[in-house]
Amino acid sequence: QVQLVESGGGLVQAGGSLRLSCAASGRTFSSYAMGWFRQAPGKEREFVAAIKWSGGNTYYADSVKGRFTISRDNAKNTVYLQMNSLKPEDTAVYYCAAGLPLLITTMAGYNYWGQGTQVTVSS
Repeated sequence: QVQLVESGGGLVQAGGSLRLSCAASGRTFSSYAMGWFRQAPGKEREFVAAIKWSGGNTYYADSVKGRFTISRDNAKNTVYLQMNSLKPEDTAVYYCAAGLPLLITTMAGYNYWGQGTQVTVSS
């Protein structure tokens, strides 16, 4: 059974940093893309960042470009999201996802999802 487990969320002041982790287990993810999405209250889930498991190409939403960094540790089957210069508008539940999306910045094609981790940024 495939499992994605996120960790690292919490409460932080504006301007602060957090690092989210997503540990994958259950199968080999060597050909999968790994993505981070977020969902704020009353809003739709949106793309944040993604990385191809092999090759390391990275993709970011414009709203987080220059502040967030996605990376992976293949040996640990873990993907990270380093979030710096956090803003109150970054407050959301952050979800890790894995799959073979046709378009890496959209949810379609991500077959596996974690349970989410809450990130709250206070002003």
